[in-house]
Amino acid sequence: MTSAPGEVLLAIDVGTSSARAVAFDLDGHRLLEARRRYSISTPQPGWAEQDARLWRSAALAALGEAIRRLNGMAGRGTTVAEGAVRILAIGLTGQCPTVVPVDRRGEPLGPGLMYRDNRARAEAAELRDRFGDERIHALTGHLPAAFHIGPKMMWLRRHCPEIWASDPLFLQPRDLAALALTGEAATDGTHAAATLLYDLRAGAWSDAMLGALDIDPRALPPIRAPGQVLGDLRPALVRRFGLPGTIPVILGGADSQACALGAGVVSPGPVSEMAGSSTCLNSVVREPLTELLITHYPHVIPGPYTTETGINTTGAAVGWLADLLYGRHGAHASGADYLALDAEAAAVPPGADGVLALPVLGDGERTNADLRAAFTGLSGRHGRAILARAILEGAAFAIRGQLELLRNAGAPVTELRVSGGDTRLATWNRIKADVTGLPVRPIPGDAAATGVAMLAGLGAGVYRDVDEAIARCVRPDLAIEPSESARDIYDRAYQAYAELAGSAVVTRTQG
Repeated sequence: MTSAPGEVLLAIDVGTSSARAVAFDLDGHRLLEARRRYSISTPQPGWAEQDARLWRSAALAALGEAIRRLNGMAGRGTTVAEGAVRILAIGLTGQCPTVVPVDRRGEPLGPGLMYRDNRARAEAAELRDRFGDERIHALTGHLPAAFHIGPKMMWLRRHCPEIWASDPLFLQPRDLAALALTGEAATDGTHAAATLLYDLRAGAWSDAMLGALDIDPRALPPIRAPGQVLGDLRPALVRRFGLPGTIPVILGGADSQACALGAGVVSPGPVSEMAGSSTCLNSVVREPLTELLITHYPHVIPGPYTTETGINTTGAAVGWLADLLYGRHGAHASGADYLALDAEAAAVPPGADGVLALPVLGDGERTNADLRAAFTGLSGRHGRAILARAILEGAAFAIRGQLELLRNAGAPVTELRVSGGDTRLATWNRIKADVTGLPVRPIPGDAAATGVAMLAGLGAGVYRDVDEAIARCVRPDLAIEPSESARDIYDRAYQAYAELAGSAVVTRTQG
């Protein structure tokens, strides 16, 4: 399809720290982003909650601002258009797996439980004992953890019976936004797979899991394809935003899965890293792997599966250090402060003078709720630059561990394609290449939002197929090749990091 001036695709991302609406032209160039932030509440150790009503209000506010700004740009005769902007479709994504129970009117019945909320540890252990690791992994593609939605639902039934008595529907943040935009409740396979209630190969809710856990199928939304038009933007919103007509809303997929598409990862070999508050690593496989520590999802495109491993607080740990040591007068660190952290870290030689950082600041990891953060090897001669280098290296060591797990399971790992807000940190990209021994290819912009816009374009018929969407929208930077001179240093430091991670667990569980 040949694009006309002013034709736009919109992506809405209901993320970890904010909801945002991102506008793209039909060749994948980002035009603008509107964002509305919200906070995370930690009322008890290991808990992580959000006010689910803010997911909805923030998404609508960001969408409204994006539409106003697009029309303003067009009115000024910019390169966007010489006239009104025409929004061809809206695609949706969001943090996953995060969940909230809602009533049949779509109103939240309590706080949203985030992916990093670890309160459901006992329930996850019950699932492992009841079904066995091999059986449940073969069925769902996942090994039960408090990270997943199924255990969170079990916890709510046990501790909040009044919610279950109200005939709830369990929605993820993207699903709640979709309901607000179209009036339709639905989810897709990438979100459904993160529940532990999804039959990976059948592509449907698992009757066996629902029956065994006595979960009414009405508690879960219907499953639709990621590129499907869920419905048109509701008339009330068309009027609210002053639109000349309605807009199709495409369901989209989970953030990390959409990111894989936006990074052009649609065949085995390259690995997509979504580098945000957390790190998600996704590769493509034709059939699910048998390694129990690797989770699997359907790809947002028909056919293959994506593997996923992840680390909960990589970017969040860097942000914590930036706020603590680089922010001004107690304020949150700005983009310039992050760049200052990155520049100071560049002046520190590889290995951070023996200082190691374990960047686990979310009261546990998704695969080990006992893990906690640590710095070791500190001396009075060290300043903030050493800590900055150590935190960047520590996150890279965690990524290396996940890539080695993937490679040892039999998946090809040829390069790391990094996208997301932290892609701008050049020193961190260099460290990742040197630590992993892989070429690192930054993806400019934000591959998650780009991938969602591509899905919107596919659903609306803008692109003939996935190949055309990738050819028009995905433009990786040149690869950063790993340095041979740093290999021995980082091999030794990685082994020390692995020992530190083990001791952090032992200290916690024995203490």
